[in-house]
Amino acid sequence: MRKLIVSNIASLDGFFAGPQGEIDWFHVDAEFLEYSRQMLDNTGALLFGAVTYQLMANFWPSSKDVNARRMNSLEKFVISSTLRDAGTTLAYSKGTFRRKSRS
Repeated sequence: MRKLIVSNIASLDGFFAGPQGEIDWFHVDAEFLEYSRQMLDNTGALLFGAVTYQLMANFWPSSKDVNARRMNSLEKFVISSTLRDAGTTLAYSKGTFRRKSRS
């Protein structure tokens, strides 16, 4: 069994995004990039909800960010009752998990 480590970015008042869903309030600096590198170097897979997965899927493949290659290489799981196909190996539907076949 694998460990599940949660790493979220939230404002001091508990918000993850602005009123329009924007995440531009978060400042990425050298300290955060180092934290991310260390986390990714010790991670076997990534677990996302639908909204975060879609944000990442649109950003990481073409990103020049120093952690992009590692993010792109990791297996990704998406937990969602709304997203129909994320090309992942695990889906969530009406309260139950089902493993998707790898093709």
